[in-house]
Amino acid sequence: MVRFLLALACKNLLRYKRRTVITSVAIAVGLALFIIIDSILIGVNEDSVRNIRWHETSSVRIMHADYWKDRLLMPLEVHISDVQEKIGLLGEHGLTATPRITFSAQMILHAEDFGEDGNLPVVVTAVDPRTDNSVFRFEETLIDGRFATSGSNELVMGSWLAQDIRAKVGHWVSLVARGNGGFFEAMDMQIVGIVNCPNPNVNRSLIMVPIDTVGIYLDMEDLATEIDVALPASADPDEAASRIPGILGNGEQALAVMTWRELSSEYLAVIGMERKSSSIILFLVFLIAAVGISNTMIMAINERTRELGMMRALGMPDPLIQVLFIIESGGIGLLGSISGTVLGSVANIFLVRNGIDFGFLMRMNDFGYRVQGIFRGAWSVQSLATTFAAGVVLSMLVAWIPTRRAINKDIPACLRHQ
Repeated sequence: MVRFLLALACKNLLRYKRRTVITSVAIAVGLALFIIIDSILIGVNEDSVRNIRWHETSSVRIMHADYWKDRLLMPLEVHISDVQEKIGLLGEHGLTATPRITFSAQMILHAEDFGEDGNLPVVVTAVDPRTDNSVFRFEETLIDGRFATSGSNELVMGSWLAQDIRAKVGHWVSLVARGNGGFFEAMDMQIVGIVNCPNPNVNRSLIMVPIDTVGIYLDMEDLATEIDVALPASADPDEAASRIPGILGNGEQALAVMTWRELSSEYLAVIGMERKSSSIILFLVFLIAAVGISNTMIMAINERTRELGMMRALGMPDPLIQVLFIIESGGIGLLGSISGTVLGSVANIFLVRNGIDFGFLMRMNDFGYRVQGIFRGAWSVQSLATTFAAGVVLSMLVAWIPTRRAINKDIPACLRHQ
């Protein structure tokens, strides 16, 4: 009986080739679009997470317990002391770490370099040139000049910020900042390098200076506002964060150890909303497919009402008739799912290898992603399998209602149908 139903369903699909092809193509296009959109969202998320860890937060960050509460004010009075000792302890346990000082300042532009005097508020990151590149990945981002050296009055700037203020290597600026203790200090700094980072947030605002120079100017020697720790991509940051307090011991300072997920909670919330949007897109795609299949099945049932009545008159049970039409709609869904999965996968090959350049949008707008311009796709076997299965299953489900309505008619009414 199963073989008979399958053979009859295939025969009926071939009888209405045009309708079968049109509906299958509609399903295929919808599923292919979903695969492409989902691939881009997954790829952008993976690139963003990597760029957050490589250029913003590192894998794990250690701060004074009170610093996180007032982090927007960036108070230098709330800091970590005995930094080199703590980094040494982390190193003994196989953890690579580097100190940083983050502080706010007014950057003063001089007329002899910039054509006119001006100033703007900036966030400055003081780094240790000897160890920073072992935790963060700025080595390959340099596009002009060089990195600042220890003990120098030198500065490295993000490329987009440099473009905005028309800064070039060799220009001088002054940084006026509030030091540890409340005094104000001016630091003359020469721009020696410009970096073009894959992370747009960094490109828009990055100013890096040597930590030992800042330590002298702002009374922060062997002090830091944070210690950043690098972990392999396969390592669990939560496990590492739980070990660090035991490594550093119970000193006079209460330290907060936070993973990149905690530091980037706002970004992860945005990504969560994007995933929900992706689910809505899938729902709309399937809704369109459901309408198309329902329309196809209603037309097929109306055209074959007399045939349906004949089958019932000859003793074919109503449940088997309903199964027959469900198999037919499943066949349409199967053709659409196969075509859509293949079409989406072929398009995804290009997305994974080359991506799509949205740099013209990312330069002027902040969409939350930590990707500068090229959105690349990513392979997800789970998404492909879910899309394929959903296309077939939904196609079979939407055929149930019109078929049930048809078999509720009595046999004489079906035979008289024109």
